[in-house]
Order: sequence, then C-alpha cells, then structure tokens
Amino acid sequence: MDAATLAFDRHRPRLKGIAYRMLGSVAEAEDVVQDAWLRWNEAAHDALESAEAWLVTVTTRIAIDRLRAAQAQRTHYVGTWLPEPFVNDDPEGPATPEQLLGRAEDLSMAFLTVLERLAPEARAAFLLREVFEVDYDEIAQTLGKSQAACRQLVHRAKTQVREDDRPKQAVPRDIHLRLLRGFADAAQRGDLHALKALLTEDVAIIGDGGGKVPSFGQPVVGGQRVAQIYFAVARRFPGAVRIEVVDVNGVPGLLRWVDGVLESVQGIEWDGERIVRIHAQRNPDKLARIAAEFSR
Repeated sequence: MDAATLAFDRHRPRLKGIAYRMLGSVAEAEDVVQDAWLRWNEAAHDALESAEAWLVTVTTRIAIDRLRAAQAQRTHYVGTWLPEPFVNDDPEGPATPEQLLGRAEDLSMAFLTVLERLAPEARAAFLLREVFEVDYDEIAQTLGKSQAACRQLVHRAKTQVREDDRPKQAVPRDIHLRLLRGFADAAQRGDLHALKALLTEDVAIIGDGGGKVPSFGQPVVGGQRVAQIYFAVARRFPGAVRIEVVDVNGVPGLLRWVDGVLESVQGIEWDGERIVRIHAQRNPDKLARIAAEFSR
C-alpha cells in the first residue's frame, strides 16, 4: 500500500463521519468518501500543506452538493424523513471508533433529525466546528466564506439546534441497558402495564415509512397511545415478534423483527428512568443493509 493510500485510510473514519452526519445515509456517505478518494488520487500530494485539511475540505464540499440535491428531493418525501441508522450488535460496550465515526452523542437519530432542519452550509459549519473541532480559518476556506460569516453560521445553527433538540438526561450505560431490556421484553410479550410504566406521559414516537410501508403521518404522543401501539403489534403477531437490544448510532436501541423480517430500527431517548422519545425507522430501503447483516 503506497503512502497516499495509507494517508487516505488514516483519515477515512473522520471523512465518513462528516459525510454521514451531513447526509444521514450510510450509502450516500460511502459514495461521498469514494468521490473524495478519486479526487485524492488525482491531487498533487507533495504540494499540500495538510492532507487531512484537504480531504476534509473536499469531502465537506461534495457532501454539501449532495445535501442540496437530497433536500430538494426530500420536499416530496412521503411522511417524516428519518436518517438511515447504522447498527452495532454489541450493546454491552461502545463500538469501535470507526464504527462510531466519532463521538456517539453526536450520532443519535434524534440529533441527525434536528440537523436536517439546517441549510447545507450551516450544517457543514456547525458539524465541522462543534463536532469535529475544526478551526474557523479552515472552515472559512472549506466554505469559501469569511471567518466572521462562518462564526455567524455556527452561532445561528447552535441556536436552532438548542431550540429544536430537547435536553437529554445522561443515563449510565448499565442502567440504560437494563431499562431498555425491560421495555423490549414488555413489547415482545405485549404487556401493556409494563410498557406504560417505562414511558413518560408525553412520550412521542416518530416513524419513517417512506411511503413504502404504513407509518405515522405525525408523531404519536402520549404514554397510553404509544404503549397501545406496541401492545397491538404483539397481539397481532403472537409469538412472531422478536426484539433485540443493539447499539443504534452509538447508543442502545432496538431491532424489531416480525415473522423473521426486520420491521424497524428504533432509536430510544430516556429521561433517566423512562422513555421520552422513539425514532422508528421503518422504510425498507433504509433497513435493507441492516436486515442483510443481522438476518438470522
């Protein structure tokens, strides 16, 4: 393996982390990194002051262009758009840095859904500064703007993210897993009382069916209503529901199988004791990669 390939591979997780957070799609992130690799092969490496800075700039610019096109398409998306999750099958411990693509707290489905409300350049500036800790001079070069303009982009994005994203209660991983396994067991058995006990009164479930499968047009809010949804699935498919606890975007979440088919990947948020929000990805197109990997 030559020096240029080694250099690219060294930075690949960072590049994929940027692209995934920009686009909310594993497949599209991989395409962006591949495009960056092709451009890297054509670059004059000896003339570069920093390979990492060059690669981050190129990857970000490609991702911005793709996000502009994606956001135009998403205006016609059926129902609520949620990101394509990625899953690690070992909930006992965090995934490897390459699997996490960076800090887990900046990978959750909830966080990526909030980022979807930002314009492409604002999203890039916010991610580069707040998640990847890139200096403003490098962000300015990447976006072709002044440092002052970039600071303003980041400031406005931070304000919008704070407004749209509810405060989170840090939950120790062992407690998180114990609670989630209790919820998974109750959901699999269809225990309505146990389900309600693990949901806040204002819990919300947000689903993405992509127009391919039935889902909720709007978030379903309320402990009783959400518990009844899980209860109904267990009762409709007696003995055919299997729920696994896995890592979803770096934090414990759920895979739900019905009759051996992956029905949803669920990102779960807690207030410390009960679930406050569930992001349920049900679009078969966004589940295909995970279904193929985890099918038993």
